[in-house]
Amino acid sequence: MSKLHVITHKDELDPALLAGKVVVVLDILFATSTIVTVLARGARCVVPARDADEARGFAAEQPAGRHILAGENRAQPIPGFGSFTPMALAATVTDDTSVIFVTTNGTVALKRAESAPHVYAGCLLNGAALANHINKQHPDRTVLLYCAGSRNRLALEDLIGAGHIVQRLIERRADHWQLTDAALTAQMLYTGADVRHSLHRSRVGRMVAEMDLSAEVDYSAQMDTVLTIPRLMDGALWPESGDPSPI
Repeated sequence: MSKLHVITHKDELDPALLAGKVVVVLDILFATSTIVTVLARGARCVVPARDADEARGFAAEQPAGRHILAGENRAQPIPGFGSFTPMALAATVTDDTSVIFVTTNGTVALKRAESAPHVYAGCLLNGAALANHINKQHPDRTVLLYCAGSRNRLALEDLIGAGHIVQRLIERRADHWQLTDAALTAQMLYTGADVRHSLHRSRVGRMVAEMDLSAEVDYSAQMDTVLTIPRLMDGALWPESGDPSPI
């Protein structure tokens, strides 16, 4: 059996334990939902950055007119940067655009996980496709579902997203996965939740509602609608096309 574990927030990760692991980073509101969406809509790649200064440094190395800067700092817009939400940013991306992306939690988690041999961005939107991919391509690896969290604490929406992927993994290969208590907790939370309602009730959901972003929460609460699987390689997330059929 292979182990399936959930890490509840970005500061809980021990980089020394990443060797040989498959890591799925989740930041449902909104970093990984945004990454999945813009790659599905035709972006060439997404380059995650730790902060705005690092993002600007990456941008300086890119050809003019072939990239955009986007993101947020503590849920606030960054001057000169595009949006951090999935529908708004996807509306500005053209085919073959590179997106240099910075967020308070999600892109930081991606950077912290990058030494693992296999790192993906996951969310509710691509949960089934990602679970199918892991079951087929990494059947014997330990999988860490790495929630970005918020303010260095667990975020309800990320734990629900992790539970969604746990459920999709085990419903396809029930006898294959050994769940830690954290993974079992996430799965039990997800299976008992009204997902859309829970995302709106979460602290981040309430906060972004005050920013008139409830429609973006509704979008991010959709499950298994996107086949795109972002994989982190050489400092950027590149789209892979998922298989809709389970193993």
